Amino acid sequence: MVAESSKLPGEHPPPPRFAAGRADEAAAAVIRHFGQRLLGLPFTHLGAVARPRQNYLPLVGPWHYWWQAHYLDCLVDAGRRELERQQHYDGGFGVSAGQLGARLLRSIKWRNCFRFTNSYYDDMAWLALAVGRLDSLAAAAGKPRFRNRAAARALLPALESAHTADLGGGLFWNTKRDFKNTPATAPAALHFARIGQTDRAAALLDWLDDKLYDGASGLYQDGLRIVNGEPVLVPDIYSYNQGPVLAALLELGRDADLQRAADLIKAVAAGLTTDHDGLPVLRTHSDGDGGLFTGILARYLAVAANSERLPADVREQARLLVANTAGAFWSGRRLENHRTWEVLVFSKDPALPAKTTYPPGERVQLSTQLQAWMTLEAAASVA
Repeated sequence: MVAESSKLPGEHPPPPRFAAGRADEAAAAVIRHFGQRLLGLPFTHLGAVARPRQNYLPLVGPWHYWWQAHYLDCLVDAGRRELERQQHYDGGFGVSAGQLGARLLRSIKWRNCFRFTNSYYDDMAWLALAVGRLDSLAAAAGKPRFRNRAAARALLPALESAHTADLGGGLFWNTKRDFKNTPATAPAALHFARIGQTDRAAALLDWLDDKLYDGASGLYQDGLRIVNGEPVLVPDIYSYNQGPVLAALLELGRDADLQRAADLIKAVAAGLTTDHDGLPVLRTHSDGDGGLFTGILARYLAVAANSERLPADVREQARLLVANTAGAFWSGRRLENHRTWEVLVFSKDPALPAKTTYPPGERVQLSTQLQAWMTLEAAASVA
């Protein structure tokens, strides 16, 4: 374990070496606890949905494609730190996080019936974002990139096909094409912006501003559903929807985009936080798919904290939200015995300890552990 001071979480952000050490331990915990081979095949890697497993039959049970996409993003985070310091996340010299990421991408395709596409455009947008980052890591490390490029070639036309004039623009959520929402439109806009399709990205962001921006809260609502041929607003507000909108605004960087990004960070601080030991931390959304939501927001708040396009006070606000939340996740962790070794378990909610949200003996879901890992990686990037 990394040596820690006795300071309260978030009282002061930890020194960079402590922040990176925490991220390393989160990486080791999730990979060790949840990582497994696909059907026992060598050179494959997937994240188990939960531990302990309830069914040991191969390919039986839920298949959470988008959880794996975020697992890949986390492995890229760890891989970038490995490359910078020339040391693996676990301090060893075995398979690196970047290599595990390449195996995971291969395994996603195999587990997904030997294709990268599926029926949900939000899933595909998240994987496209992770693949783009994995490809950049592979290029920097001098590793093969053919599978990354194959995935990108498969995903791009699928995402483009979901951007239609129906409901005035935006991206469909799935192939039923009866719902356009922020969970699909925002990460797709970020992906298009990153690959140079700035006009398409701008059109998607403008649609979000026009159709789903809630002026009262300053946050983005969930979506527009087609019911009997008419659009019906789904007004739910989730933490993760704000993250990729924020990152896409920063990626495009028009003057209006930068102002909206600054306003969005302030709205997140005002409407999506809760108190922990007198400090604001990001609110979470329990487990299941919701167990990923706040980690995604933390990832992109860190992007904002590192963006010199934003005013210093706004960047500091974003940084503190990330640091406070990561500190709370870290302070609330617990150790769990797993066969002959111990593993860290993180809480579903940074405002509560893991012994409360995940008491010993309860199944631990991958999504919630990825959320904590993502947040700790975000904190390491802004320390």
